[in-house]
Amino acid sequence: MGPVTSEPGPAGPAPPGRPGTAGASGPGRPPVVSDLPPVVSGRPRVVIAEDSVLLLAGLTKLLESAGFEVAATAGEASGLLAAVERERPDVVIADVRMPPSHTDEGIRAALVIRSQWPDIAILVLSQYVEERYAADLLSANTRGVGYLLKDRVADVAEFLDALRRVTAGGTALDPEVVAQLLVRRGGDPLDRLTQRERDVLAMMAEGRSNAEIGSALVITDSAVSKHINSIFAKLGLHPGDVGHRRVLAVLRYLGAGPPGPAT
Repeated sequence: MGPVTSEPGPAGPAPPGRPGTAGASGPGRPPVVSDLPPVVSGRPRVVIAEDSVLLLAGLTKLLESAGFEVAATAGEASGLLAAVERERPDVVIADVRMPPSHTDEGIRAALVIRSQWPDIAILVLSQYVEERYAADLLSANTRGVGYLLKDRVADVAEFLDALRRVTAGGTALDPEVVAQLLVRRGGDPLDRLTQRERDVLAMMAEGRSNAEIGSALVITDSAVSKHINSIFAKLGLHPGDVGHRRVLAVLRYLGAGPPGPAT
């Protein structure tokens, strides 16, 4: 599966060590990521929130060996928020379910971080697909956000690639989460698109590159680009918008993105 590519938004200030700022697929396939360059300078600082001692130790060792600086760890949500306020890291890795109730403490803490410190990237890990939490996180801000199942951590290369891209301001979505968002989408907010544009957007949501879309639909790369530009225009995603138009278009298709302009 090819990555969902995205366009850089307007440049803005970024904290030290951090440069500026999805699709259904089967089990075992890599997460959908925006095609941004990996972090190339400094040691990105990370705070990890995970109540499993073994997983926390494994993540800490993995990240330190991969060039990250683990600034702090936490075993519960209040500790995570305190660590983020104190350390102001480049990226946070947080479990969805944390003590004391092991329900949604982690994701609620992530939403607080998104609100109070929007420049801090967040990668959420979950044992199961919980599409409501994913939609809540994605609807707040599409820059520097990821939602992966914990099983993805076992593939070290893919996990680190997703983390680096989220830290750089990109997006990494687990394909199982995307599949659930597709099922969850109610109504059809994309009535203005032609059937061919819907086909192209659906393949974008599967993480396919322009070349792969052209091959599947038996059309030229130029035709694919024209369809994509038409999709952007009809969804009100213009070059000057803050955010990555390709990611925003896919999120809108999945029903997790901001609403389009009124007609």
